[in-house]
Amino acid sequence: AIVGSKGNSQFHLASSSSSSSSSSSFSSFSLEGYLSNPKSLWESYPHVHLPFQVKFFYVCQLSYWLHTLPELYFQKVRKEEIPRQLQYITLYLVHISGAYLLNLTRLGLILLLLQYVAEFLFHMARLFYFTDENNEKLFNAWAVVFVISRLFTLTLSVLVIGFGLARVENQAFNPEKGNFNTLLFRMGVLLLVCFSQAWMMWRFIHFQLRRWREYWNEQNNRKRVPATVHFKQQVKTMKRESGYHENGVVKAENGTSPRNKKLKSP
Repeated sequence: AIVGSKGNSQFHLASSSSSSSSSSSFSSFSLEGYLSNPKSLWESYPHVHLPFQVKFFYVCQLSYWLHTLPELYFQKVRKEEIPRQLQYITLYLVHISGAYLLNLTRLGLILLLLQYVAEFLFHMARLFYFTDENNEKLFNAWAVVFVISRLFTLTLSVLVIGFGLARVENQAFNPEKGNFNTLLFRMGVLLLVCFSQAWMMWRFIHFQLRRWREYWNEQNNRKRVPATVHFKQQVKTMKRESGYHENGVVKAENGTSPRNKKLKSP
């Protein structure tokens, strides 16, 4: 349950993708000055004119997640794993293409950075787990980072879409200029983000509860085995000391029943 059911090739591909994506998104985010000036995430919307590095990042992301669809066939993924993989791929494609087409590239860049950092930590935890099955500390760190990234995603989305874009002067629906800043647009995007984050948290909580249940069941089974062995050892020692009963007669270990001593008459 911890390491998942992906193959080795998929594991290396996903881990390398998350590491390269997190580094490229962080470099784009820092070079464009979004970190030093948070207001730039919603100011001068729509963000039609993109820097080359940001546009190249989105094109690479869309290309990568689109190419994973035929990979499900060429890598011969099991049929029971295909729905889960499709959910995983569709979630990325919807958010990345939505941020690109709706000109929310600055917000999408930082949200992808948060997601890829958490995913990179998860793949590193799996890598250490493969080397040593008792090494599960990184999974606890990943769980904390995963929850924090979900909270940051919701907070930034509400801040940028709910408050930032609501204060922008240009709030007219004009697809030709790439302006979608209307109340209906903002409510729809916020609902989509909140629904996706709630779904991911539900899956995460369900996964953690199942993991803890399996852990406690394993611990209980380990405690029962020594108790059973100890009880059997006590029974064997009692039999050796006092013999055993057969048809209501106490017999010794050699099968002969002990004779009662006759009392001498005074």
